[in-house]
Amino acid sequence: MAVHDHAHHDHHDHDHHGHGHAHGHGHSHAHGHAHGPVDTGDWRYGVGLLVNLAFVACEFAAGLWTGSTALLADAGHNLSDVLGLAMAGGAAVLARRVASKQLTYGFGKATILAALANALLLIFACGAIAFEAVQRLADPAPVQSGVVMIVAGIGFVINLGTALMFMRDQHTDLNARGAYLHMMADAGVSIGVVISGAIMLFTGWSILDPLVSLVIVAVILWGTWGLLKDSTRLALDAAPASVDVDAVREALANLPGVRSVHDLHVWSLSTSTTALTAHLVHDRSDPRALLAEAQGLVKSKFAIAHTTLQLETDVMPDCPTC
Repeated sequence: MAVHDHAHHDHHDHDHHGHGHAHGHGHSHAHGHAHGPVDTGDWRYGVGLLVNLAFVACEFAAGLWTGSTALLADAGHNLSDVLGLAMAGGAAVLARRVASKQLTYGFGKATILAALANALLLIFACGAIAFEAVQRLADPAPVQSGVVMIVAGIGFVINLGTALMFMRDQHTDLNARGAYLHMMADAGVSIGVVISGAIMLFTGWSILDPLVSLVIVAVILWGTWGLLKDSTRLALDAAPASVDVDAVREALANLPGVRSVHDLHVWSLSTSTTALTAHLVHDRSDPRALLAEAQGLVKSKFAIAHTTLQLETDVMPDCPTC
């Protein structure tokens, strides 16, 4: 007997049920939907996005005008936050779109592709800035230190102001905490550029500018490496780092009456939604109760609410290696 359960608790307000099992068995479907539009935020994200995007453009232009690679690097650092805010907002908009006939899972995966594109773009920008900085190390060019200090100082005020908008909710809202910490880090980087500009103003050490830009590039790469690694894994349908697949398998196998677990797959539908499929071979006389137990287990213990479970009394022929 094959019993399929699709428990959808993601943020796509649609049905995406696909039955690809070529078994001549009766199917019992229990669908639990708890959908609702994702709350994109709040005005703070929109304000932070617009203000920081405008400043990135101004800082980049100022970097070119003053000949400061440190300003260019700081603009790249601020751009990482702009991309992050834009990605979150864009993903939330896509999450509201219903699935199409071909895109049966909806648009959740766009969040993963956006994260991957974000990481690749930042790495490219870091390479360009580092290349320019290394050339400047060999042949330091004069920098308009006063303008550098003013622009970086404005950046400090903008980043600090944006961070303070999220400070109140940083302990109750994970997204707000992420925004708060990121903006505070940016404020610290901007202060570093102000200090280097002051030192150059009084000492004339132009070589300090490319040195500071290389430090900022290192900071960006340090943060981007994790984003690149995680987004690449999720794009390859790897299980999220927060889910121990062996522990999931063991938990399902330890359910009363379950003899074996096979065809277990755990992957991400989006950066925030995890899905699971598995075949459970059992000898229970109450398969619907087993189905509810298995569904409740993975939801409560592993936070996986989107499940498709097939219950079998014997291993079915679609798994020849089992």
